[in-house]
Amino acid sequence: MKLLQIQDDGWGIRKDDLPILCERFTTSKLQTFEDLHTIGTYGFRGEALASISHVSHLTIITRTNDSPCAYRAEYSNGKLVDNGSANPKACAGNQGTIITVEDLFYNMESRRLALKNASEEYSKILEVVTRYSLHNCKVGFSLKKEGENNNDLRTPPNSTVADNIRLLYGMQIARELIPSFCEDGSYNFKMSSLISNGNYSMKKSTFILFINNRLVESSGMKKALDGIYSAYLPKGSHPFIYLSLEVEPRNVDVNVHPTKHEVHFLHEDAIISIIGNSIDKILQGSNQSRTFYIQSLLPGAAISSTVVKSSESKNKKGSIGDHTVISTDKDIENSSSLAPKFLVRTDPKEQTLEKFLTKMTSDTSDNVPSSQTSRSGLQTPNSISSKSTCMSIERRNMNLDSVKILCERIKSDCHNELLTTFRNHSFIGCVDRTHALIQHDTKLYMANSVMIRILFLFINY
Repeated sequence: MKLLQIQDDGWGIRKDDLPILCERFTTSKLQTFEDLHTIGTYGFRGEALASISHVSHLTIITRTNDSPCAYRAEYSNGKLVDNGSANPKACAGNQGTIITVEDLFYNMESRRLALKNASEEYSKILEVVTRYSLHNCKVGFSLKKEGENNNDLRTPPNSTVADNIRLLYGMQIARELIPSFCEDGSYNFKMSSLISNGNYSMKKSTFILFINNRLVESSGMKKALDGIYSAYLPKGSHPFIYLSLEVEPRNVDVNVHPTKHEVHFLHEDAIISIIGNSIDKILQGSNQSRTFYIQSLLPGAAISSTVVKSSESKNKKGSIGDHTVISTDKDIENSSSLAPKFLVRTDPKEQTLEKFLTKMTSDTSDNVPSSQTSRSGLQTPNSISSKSTCMSIERRNMNLDSVKILCERIKSDCHNELLTTFRNHSFIGCVDRTHALIQHDTKLYMANSVMIRILFLFINY
């Protein structure tokens, strides 16, 4: 890597601090020993800058608000370079700091050879800057390759996390996001997140976790959230999760990983459980927004045959919600190859148990027309099926007070959830001779069809 340059428009570094800027353990963030227990920053300049100055040619140009000019300083092995001229040297510059890293790992051949190609290293830098620009929405970020005019990343200042997600990851993700907030006083933590609902899924998981404004990873948190989403997303697909967690700095252990990429914190299991339950409730309430997309037939396309019939119009078009579906011979071949377990009903009115509980009656053979009766005097199958009709039961109006009181008592004692389940359920299939599977909303039930039939007959008669 020949050149890496980072520039900001912050407060700058004072000239008096430049001689010790890249020495080990140097920091301006600690005033007392107790401050070590409440560190909420990204780290010390005595960590990163000291390490970089040992493996590269490091140059820093900085200027404070009250300084008449900027100062340029060159470092090597944590010390100012003695090149016979003034170091640091006064120069022109804007308020802020410019850090330039040249010839990274020039003195460590084995480490330099371990670097990937330039494009892969740049993609990793782009990913890190993208996630930090997403979280620090009040600060504007820009990133581009050396020698190119266009920025590969640019975010405006004073933005929001949702707007940055829309800008960096696209509208398709942004319109499916759900905000989630969680706070607990006993464990003293706050959580805010933007998570995708059940409509969105992708093959590669995107889990962006910030703990105390630091980009980290938590295997326990990721595993718990993946387990929650497995109940809402198809197998093999993953969600988009942005999560910001604020806990007491003294409760976070950042030294469990050599690069401080993964952290652990106190009461980790309990906090993850509370966050998981909060996100699970949010996803349960987002089922009303679920949408199912179908492919429309292009105008002028040839249709060989239709196989879906509507229950209302009885024609060769089937309706699902507000859409119209037309199935061709090719669809029949594809559907016949699918196993029954992959055929899922999505319309609760498609088929219910009441279809199998309807009493069927047939007329006597004396009313059969002669054209539908064979020479032997027996009825043909067509005649039998044509005469089978559903018997409708009309409810009589009862004016007796005792009957009215009984009806009111039945209504008051009725189980509303069970009534809704039977009224809007979908029949899935038979398990055995006495049990059947029915579905209501997102729950699957196994019912005793024999007992249900007896109860229905008892109520009807």
